[in-house]
Amino acid sequence: MRSKITLFVLLITVVLLSGCSLKARIKKADKTFSSGEYFNASNLYKRVYGSIPYTQKPLKARIAFQLGECYRLINYSRAEYPYTNAIRYHYPDSIVYLRYAQVLEKAGKYGDALKNYSILLANDSFKLLAENGVEACKQIAKWKNVPNPYVVRRADIFNVRNSDNFSPAFLNSDADALMFTSTRNFNKKVVTKNNNITGLPNNKMFISKKNAAGKWEKPEIVGSEVNTVETDDGVCSFSFDGKAMYFTRARQVADAEVGTEIYSSDRAGGTWSVPRKIKIFKDSTISVAHPAIAPDGQTLYFVSDAKKGYGGKDIWKGTLVNGECKYVENLGPEINTPGDEMFPTVRADGTLYFSSNGHPGLGGLDIYKATPKKDGSWIVENMGYPINSSADDFGMTFAGKAEKGFFSSNRDQIKGYDAIWSFELPELAYSIQGKVMDEKGNAIPDATVRMISNTGVNARVQSKKDGTYRLKLDKDMDCVMLATARGYLNQKNAISTQGLTDSKTFTVDFKLSTISKPIKIENIFYEFGKWDLTPESEAGLQVLVKLLNDNPNITIEISANTDYVGTNADNKILSEKRAKSVVDYLISRGIASDRLTSVGYGEERPVVVDAVIAKKYPFLKENDVLNETYVLKLTPVQQDIANRINRRTEFRVLKTTYKLY
Repeated sequence: MRSKITLFVLLITVVLLSGCSLKARIKKADKTFSSGEYFNASNLYKRVYGSIPYTQKPLKARIAFQLGECYRLINYSRAEYPYTNAIRYHYPDSIVYLRYAQVLEKAGKYGDALKNYSILLANDSFKLLAENGVEACKQIAKWKNVPNPYVVRRADIFNVRNSDNFSPAFLNSDADALMFTSTRNFNKKVVTKNNNITGLPNNKMFISKKNAAGKWEKPEIVGSEVNTVETDDGVCSFSFDGKAMYFTRARQVADAEVGTEIYSSDRAGGTWSVPRKIKIFKDSTISVAHPAIAPDGQTLYFVSDAKKGYGGKDIWKGTLVNGECKYVENLGPEINTPGDEMFPTVRADGTLYFSSNGHPGLGGLDIYKATPKKDGSWIVENMGYPINSSADDFGMTFAGKAEKGFFSSNRDQIKGYDAIWSFELPELAYSIQGKVMDEKGNAIPDATVRMISNTGVNARVQSKKDGTYRLKLDKDMDCVMLATARGYLNQKNAISTQGLTDSKTFTVDFKLSTISKPIKIENIFYEFGKWDLTPESEAGLQVLVKLLNDNPNITIEISANTDYVGTNADNKILSEKRAKSVVDYLISRGIASDRLTSVGYGEERPVVVDAVIAKKYPFLKENDVLNETYVLKLTPVQQDIANRINRRTEFRVLKTTYKLY
């Protein structure tokens, strides 16, 4: 009996000790999380989760959510699994659906993300983020199907495996030196302790310079003036002249709550001065980070989770006065959302670039362009694919005024490591090419093609032996082109590059009509046995109108011809009326009547077969005359073709000096 009682007491003791141990472990994990040591907290929560009985569903849900938060905050790709368990065990706060949707979107699972964003639409606390998430998931296909023209490549010279490499920044407008932040091991002889927040070594700043050949050299760590063993340093910005640097520093102060801080350092020669802390808020526990100095050298943009923001991390700005940042203000709801807005960059024209997971995007942090308006508001645009991806994309820097530079992304990284990528907007190139030919399609060598544009370009080029030519065009150009050749009529054309967003080569051929002989007017049709022009004739008639407008100093004869069917007298009357119909049309389109003469030849002028007709109809031989005697020797099908060839409307030039004298 005593042994049974002893066993029962031992069992109760084990259960009580186990319960006390579990509570203590959870308390330790929570404290570690509260201090921002997310990597360490994740390991503690992971071990605790497996010890919680299945029956304690509320506790399992809470610990699963906390584990998901740790993974999300250290960019670990497996964050969706803990959130799944939190939902499975009925985590009571609807924020779990927001976090779950965000990590699903980041993983490219847009359909599942859309379902979870939709659950949140009725929740006022997360409505804006949910609406933006729903919009983004619905726009993903469109963004990817219509990518912007930027070319994006991984910049391997700056990256080291199994380390974060991010937030590149050019030191000056010459863009010949680049500083960035990295967790790489820079000294194998020194054993460094990993950061409790990320589980990686502290961030340090590295620099790479271009050599004489214009190639980037292997990065080196920046001097100990700005990189110290004890601190986490990085995410820097430089004044316009490159002589002042602003960067983020995280100090590890024992038994004190100190947020991240912003420091400045000046450069003299190749050495940076001892950094000075910039005072921004009176409360030292408020974190400030990610400085971006404006071109004026006084306005400082930065990131903070200070109160009176819009939720998460916001972008703020202030004015530097004697080492302090004064007149601090939040950039407002056009920039900031209930999500996180971080990593600002300011270009010389005042355009702000930043990253956000609150605006509609492709997933994770996306890069946005904010253009200032005269009234102080902003126009915010997503930079689109391929600058942005379903992963985190942030920390953009431009090479002076050029549309190229570098940014950071953890795309294609299972463990969430950040890498530096290059981007470049290829210079748009426009040109025009073509061939100058006669009405038969034969090349006209040494023809002149002249181009005059609204941008002041006045260029000319001679066609080659094969009749081809080529000219370069500019962006946003409207130009008129004129092709001329001795013995031929002129022809004009217009071309425009206005509004084009891609490079393009236009093809424009010129077909010049000879002055010395009659030219058939293509696609002129009449009602059967009548002289009424059909609607199908409009295109051919417009070509003739254009020719007369392109050559305002010519007068022409319009002639109509028939086949041999019917009497000579009837055919002549019919052809005269048909020629008169064409002249009347031209007059109705603004052509002066004294430039036009009409004549009907009936069947008097049968076609003489040339090389072009003979090639098209092999039963006809070059120089054959398609008169009645010849045509009647052909088969019925061939007779019909020959008669169609004879039924034609032509024009020939009478004078080339109309109103010249």
